[in-house]
Amino acid sequence: MSSGLRAVARLITAITVVTTYIALHLAVTAFLDLRARDHFSDAPARAAAFVAALDHYADGPMSARAQILRSDAWFKQNAPSGGSRSTVSSAAGYAEEGRVSLAREHAAGLTAEIEKDRAGLDREAGSSTAAALYWAVPAGVLLVPTLRLRQRRRSGAAEIVDVVSRFVPQQPWWRRPVFLVGSWVGYGLFATGTFTVTMAQQRGHELPLEAQVPLLLGGLGALGASVLILRCCRPRSARSAAQALLADGRQPVLYLRSFADDDTAARVDDGAPVNLHSREEQLAAALSAFGPVIAVGRPGEPLPHLGAARFYLPQDDWQPVVLRLMELSQLIVLALGLGEGLWWEVEQARATQPARKLVLLAPGGLPGMAERLDEHLPTPSRLNEVTAGGSWISAVITFDPAGTPRVHPVGRVPRAAQRRGTLARLVARGKEAGLVSMTLSTPAHQVARALKAALASVGVHRRAMVLRASFAMQAALGKGVALVVTGGLLLWLVYRALQALGLW
Repeated sequence: MSSGLRAVARLITAITVVTTYIALHLAVTAFLDLRARDHFSDAPARAAAFVAALDHYADGPMSARAQILRSDAWFKQNAPSGGSRSTVSSAAGYAEEGRVSLAREHAAGLTAEIEKDRAGLDREAGSSTAAALYWAVPAGVLLVPTLRLRQRRRSGAAEIVDVVSRFVPQQPWWRRPVFLVGSWVGYGLFATGTFTVTMAQQRGHELPLEAQVPLLLGGLGALGASVLILRCCRPRSARSAAQALLADGRQPVLYLRSFADDDTAARVDDGAPVNLHSREEQLAAALSAFGPVIAVGRPGEPLPHLGAARFYLPQDDWQPVVLRLMELSQLIVLALGLGEGLWWEVEQARATQPARKLVLLAPGGLPGMAERLDEHLPTPSRLNEVTAGGSWISAVITFDPAGTPRVHPVGRVPRAAQRRGTLARLVARGKEAGLVSMTLSTPAHQVARALKAALASVGVHRRAMVLRASFAMQAALGKGVALVVTGGLLLWLVYRALQALGLW
């Protein structure tokens, strides 16, 4: 699926979801209005019993008083506000005070009030039913292209899903949904805690100490609980490589690296008040501008590292699968290291794949790396001339169509560059609002900038890479806000549905 068609599919899906939610909400409202109209159809008989009870009230039988109270309760429950409900309530009140003649006089116009209420209920039921049908038709029409596009997206990834799914360990069906719900709770607590702490620290809105302290303590408690919940639930709710491919539909980015580098890539750097996202997650976010990022998982690891979606290959027969995945991937990102398997992968990628398809990530601090790399290249890379930018990744290497390597060092972003561009403006506004507290010089952000420049130098352009990497650190806050809003809307719909079924 092309990027343009993918954008259209996302837009149609979003419109379908919103339209379907509105249609469901209006359908529930119409059902409630129809049920209210049907329940009120018994109003004339109830009114006759009420008037008869008023006529016998002066004689003092207890049954007449009980009938008046029952009629009053029925109209309060089933009649619309004002009109007949108000008339019956007032007449019942006068009768309780002993002013029966005034109660009878007040109830004289009850029949006319009931007719007005019935006409009003008919109008409301007709209007809500028409509105529900008005929204149900486009929701149903939009559902067809949404499902067709979803099917087309999945069929586009069918071949690589078939390859990868054979190497995804089976999990109990309930595991991911349960821990996904736990992650949602964690994100909601994270957003709540962040906003609470921010509110407690706002100087422009001075709060009394007795209000500021509980807010601050509650916000910090919510943040602490969210971190613990998310650390437990996020790895257990992460998509497998097959699930990520099915959900996205594009050709993937194959991320190859030494298993020994996983701990370094799993580090969480500063850059946000409470950053939950590792270097690999931010790198995967940048590369997701091309497609879903998949990687071979470390054999025997109890939980997958977050970032690239994992699958697990047998240790004695992994090369044919990697070669096949190289063919099916649109980009191969390979982090260089000391393992012999990595250099075999470099050699195979150089020999079998288009030059612009391969991206090498060179770590810093490893002696002899430039010389070892040049053994596999037709042209020297001059990697040793690049100043090491850190122990994680010091340079990004891409290849032009002729196979000539182009080395782009990874380094801190100049202050002049930090002050320019859309990203810098968004961050500045976020800081002013108290919602963003991040720096543009984290290791992952530096790598994303170098990646973007390196790919652009060989004619591969993706504008959103740096933005995706930088705001991956703020994803927890964004997900928390989105989940709180979405959860509130769903709870409101469930509440209305329970009302329609008479269970609330």
